[in-house]
Amino acid sequence: MVGLALPALLCATACARPDSHPPPNSPSAPGSSPPGAASSSLPASSPAQPASDADLCARLVSSWSRAVLDGDTYGDYQSMGLSHGQYEILRDVVAAARAVRERRGARAAGQLIDRRARHACTERYRHGTPSGGPWA
Repeated sequence: MVGLALPALLCATACARPDSHPPPNSPSAPGSSPPGAASSSLPASSPAQPASDADLCARLVSSWSRAVLDGDTYGDYQSMGLSHGQYEILRDVVAAARAVRERRGARAAGQLIDRRARHACTERYRHGTPSGGPWA
Protein backbone atom coordinates (compact mmCIF):
# COMPACT_ATOMS: atom_id res chain seq x y z
CA MET A 1 0.00 0.00 0.00
CA VAL A 2 2.87 2.39 0.77
CA GLY A 3 4.16 1.77 -2.75
CA LEU A 4 1.06 3.35 -4.25
CA ALA A 5 0.68 6.12 -1.71
CA LEU A 6 4.19 7.54 -2.05
CA PRO A 7 4.03 8.59 -5.72
CA ALA A 8 0.56 10.04 -5.12
CA LEU A 9 1.82 12.00 -2.11
CA LEU A 10 4.85 13.31 -3.95
CA CYS A 11 2.75 14.31 -6.92
CA ALA A 12 0.21 16.03 -4.70
CA THR A 13 2.90 18.02 -2.89
CA ALA A 14 5.42 18.58 -5.67
CA CYS A 15 3.06 18.94 -8.61
CA ALA A 16 0.55 21.37 -7.18
CA ARG A 17 -0.20 24.11 -9.64
CA PRO A 18 0.73 27.55 -8.34
CA ASP A 19 -2.53 28.92 -9.79
CA SER A 20 -4.73 26.33 -8.07
CA HIS A 21 -7.29 27.62 -5.60
CA PRO A 22 -8.32 26.22 -2.21
CA PRO A 23 -11.80 24.73 -1.89
CA PRO A 24 -14.58 27.18 -0.98
CA ASN A 25 -15.09 27.75 2.76
CA SER A 26 -11.57 26.54 3.56
CA PRO A 27 -9.57 28.73 5.95
CA SER A 28 -7.31 29.86 3.10
CA ALA A 29 -10.10 30.58 0.59
CA PRO A 30 -10.55 34.24 -0.31
CA GLY A 31 -13.24 35.92 1.75
CA SER A 32 -13.44 33.06 4.23
CA SER A 33 -12.15 34.95 7.28
CA PRO A 34 -14.32 34.52 10.34
CA PRO A 35 -16.61 37.48 11.02
CA GLY A 36 -14.78 40.18 12.96
CA ALA A 37 -11.31 38.90 12.03
CA ALA A 38 -8.80 41.62 11.26
CA SER A 39 -7.59 41.66 7.71
CA SER A 40 -3.87 41.64 7.15
CA SER A 41 -2.18 44.45 5.30
CA LEU A 42 0.80 42.22 4.53
CA PRO A 43 1.28 41.26 0.89
CA ALA A 44 0.35 37.72 -0.02
CA SER A 45 3.34 35.40 -0.05
CA SER A 46 4.37 33.90 -3.36
CA PRO A 47 3.37 30.28 -3.95
CA ALA A 48 5.92 27.55 -3.33
CA GLN A 49 7.97 26.57 -6.34
CA PRO A 50 7.30 23.09 -7.73
CA ALA A 51 10.03 20.54 -7.27
CA SER A 52 12.58 20.28 -10.07
CA ASP A 53 12.94 17.06 -12.05
CA ALA A 54 16.20 16.35 -10.20
CA ASP A 55 14.58 16.93 -6.79
CA LEU A 56 11.62 14.71 -7.59
CA CYS A 57 13.97 12.01 -8.94
CA ALA A 58 16.11 12.16 -5.77
CA ARG A 59 13.04 11.90 -3.51
CA LEU A 60 11.60 8.94 -5.39
CA VAL A 61 14.92 7.10 -5.73
CA SER A 62 15.79 7.67 -2.05
CA SER A 63 12.41 6.48 -0.83
CA TRP A 64 12.29 3.40 -3.04
CA SER A 65 15.94 2.60 -2.27
CA ARG A 66 15.15 2.46 1.45
CA ALA A 67 12.15 0.22 0.82
CA VAL A 68 14.16 -2.13 -1.40
CA LEU A 69 17.07 -2.19 1.05
CA ASP A 70 14.70 -3.03 3.91
CA GLY A 71 13.12 -5.80 1.84
CA ASP A 72 9.70 -4.15 2.12
CA THR A 73 8.99 -4.15 -1.58
CA TYR A 74 9.81 -5.54 -4.94
CA GLY A 75 8.67 -4.35 -8.29
CA ASP A 76 9.77 -3.30 -11.68
CA TYR A 77 10.50 0.32 -12.40
CA GLN A 78 7.07 0.98 -13.86
CA SER A 79 5.25 -0.24 -10.75
CA MET A 80 7.45 2.13 -8.72
CA GLY A 81 6.64 5.05 -10.99
CA LEU A 82 10.26 5.37 -12.13
CA SER A 83 11.75 5.70 -15.57
CA HIS A 84 14.25 3.10 -16.72
CA GLY A 85 17.09 5.57 -16.07
CA GLN A 86 15.83 6.34 -12.56
CA TYR A 87 15.58 2.61 -11.87
CA GLU A 88 19.20 2.16 -12.92
CA ILE A 89 20.13 4.86 -10.40
CA LEU A 90 18.09 3.03 -7.74
CA ARG A 91 19.86 -0.27 -8.45
CA ASP A 92 23.30 1.35 -8.15
CA VAL A 93 22.30 3.20 -4.98
CA VAL A 94 20.87 0.05 -3.33
CA ALA A 95 23.96 -2.02 -4.21
CA ALA A 96 26.24 0.60 -2.63
CA ALA A 97 23.94 0.97 0.39
CA ARG A 98 23.93 -2.79 1.05
CA ALA A 99 27.73 -2.80 1.26
CA VAL A 100 27.76 0.23 3.57
CA ARG A 101 25.02 -1.21 5.79
CA GLU A 102 27.09 -4.38 6.28
CA ARG A 103 30.21 -2.42 7.27
CA ARG A 104 28.86 0.68 8.99
CA GLY A 105 25.18 0.15 9.80
CA ALA A 106 21.75 1.32 8.68
CA ARG A 107 22.25 5.01 9.47
CA ALA A 108 25.34 5.25 7.28
CA ALA A 109 23.49 3.38 4.53
CA GLY A 110 20.61 5.88 4.72
CA GLN A 111 23.01 8.80 4.44
CA LEU A 112 24.69 7.19 1.46
CA ILE A 113 21.31 6.66 -0.21
CA ASP A 114 20.49 10.35 0.09
CA ARG A 115 23.90 11.49 -1.20
CA ARG A 116 24.08 9.05 -4.10
CA ALA A 117 20.48 9.60 -5.20
CA ARG A 118 20.89 13.38 -5.08
CA HIS A 119 24.18 13.28 -7.03
CA ALA A 120 23.00 10.80 -9.68
CA CYS A 121 19.66 12.56 -10.22
CA THR A 122 21.36 15.97 -10.46
CA GLU A 123 23.68 14.57 -13.12
CA ARG A 124 20.80 12.91 -14.97
CA TYR A 125 18.79 16.13 -15.17
CA ARG A 126 21.71 18.57 -15.49
CA HIS A 127 20.74 19.57 -19.04
CA GLY A 128 16.97 19.20 -18.66
CA THR A 129 14.81 16.14 -19.07
CA PRO A 130 16.67 13.27 -20.77
CA SER A 131 15.40 12.48 -24.23
CA GLY A 132 14.97 8.99 -25.58
CA GLY A 133 11.31 8.27 -25.00
CA PRO A 134 8.97 8.48 -22.04
CA TRP A 135 10.70 5.72 -20.06
CA ALA A 136 14.31 6.78 -20.66
